[in-house]
Amino acid sequence: MSGEVRKLRRSLIGLVTSRMGDKSVKVTYFYKEPHARYLKEVRRKTVVHAHDAENTCSVGDRVAIVETRPLSHLKRWRVTAVLQKASSV
Repeated sequence: MSGEVRKLRRSLIGLVTSRMGDKSVKVTYFYKEPHARYLKEVRRKTVVHAHDAENTCSVGDRVAIVETRPLSHLKRWRVTAVLQKASSV
């Protein structure tokens, strides 16, 4: 099939919270959703495992990640860009 169109992939912006092993990071992204009964906005977070091919990320960086095929047991995301480096204080 020539001219096959790819589906759009989900992309997120999150914070690197952990470096684990070689070329792997944990990225936490925060979001708000209304409570089911009281409708107050509740802050939530989700931690995903992402593939960092160049080992450029460090803890505290803001990164853009995109959904991809399964790369290992838990890794389903790829780091596409480091948006903001962590402040080294």
